[in-house]
Amino acid sequence: MHTERTVLDEYGKVRKWTFGKKDASKKNKIVLLVGETGVGKTTLINTMVNHLLGVKFEDEIWYEITEEAARDQSESQTSEITMYEVFPVKGAMSLTIIDTPGYGDTRGLEKDLEVAENLATLFQSNDGVYEVDAVCFVTQASKNRLSDRQHYIISSVLSLFGKDIVNNIVFLITHFDGLPPNNVIGAINKAKIPCRRDKSGQPVYFLFNNRQSDARHTKERQVRAQRDAWEDSVDEMKKFLQSLNEINRRSLELTSDVLLERIRFEASISNLQLRVQERELKKSEKLQIQEAMKQNKDKIKEHRNFSIQLKN
Repeated sequence: MHTERTVLDEYGKVRKWTFGKKDASKKNKIVLLVGETGVGKTTLINTMVNHLLGVKFEDEIWYEITEEAARDQSESQTSEITMYEVFPVKGAMSLTIIDTPGYGDTRGLEKDLEVAENLATLFQSNDGVYEVDAVCFVTQASKNRLSDRQHYIISSVLSLFGKDIVNNIVFLITHFDGLPPNNVIGAINKAKIPCRRDKSGQPVYFLFNNRQSDARHTKERQVRAQRDAWEDSVDEMKKFLQSLNEINRRSLELTSDVLLERIRFEASISNLQLRVQERELKKSEKLQIQEAMKQNKDKIKEHRNFSIQLKN
């Protein structure tokens, strides 16, 4: 498959991978994925791509296109933004996936600010994106409560995109075991997270088991279980992609302005902090000099009239 890599900024922090040949006649849908490290986001991206490429269970092949596949866990926790454009030969839809690895990781505000800067670059680049069809929070089915970090990620995204994005927010639930995901849905409802909801008032979500890339078993019972898991994820992926066909696209123009304003604000705060630190340092140095003079007061008095006689 034709593959093209483009760097969208001077530091290599915002990248675009294009798979297949661009076809303007295909309807393009744009999704943004966010989630904690370890929830299965990378596998999910590969699942989307394999589905678009028409890979079937009988093919016994699996494509891995994400850059994370070649890295270890520590390297994946970066502020880099990667956009994947997938143009399948067959099918009427192409898909653009924006991956935000490391958002809300343990390194705090500094790294999150880098993510914001990189998103701003992506939203302003001529080769970037200006609209989005869905903002997808990726989480695990077993979660019975949302962690502080998940709350932080959700709050951060809402602060960037504004209230207009609420109806575009859906949940992609990974490690699905075939049973209703009551735990995580209960946690989402308990947290009162603003999101798209169905007619019954429940959050809109899609279920994936993240087992498609597993090595094939040879025993009939295990193969049957793998096939069922594969087909379940195929059905959910179809539902997810069909949901993108609804007219629900949002412009990122306001988001870009918010990001730039946030960056300017953080830069101003950082500048003020540096000035305060410099002032405190000077104050500390002055106090040290005064303390040294106080401790050596007697010696200073003793040598007040000290003089040196120079020989002619």
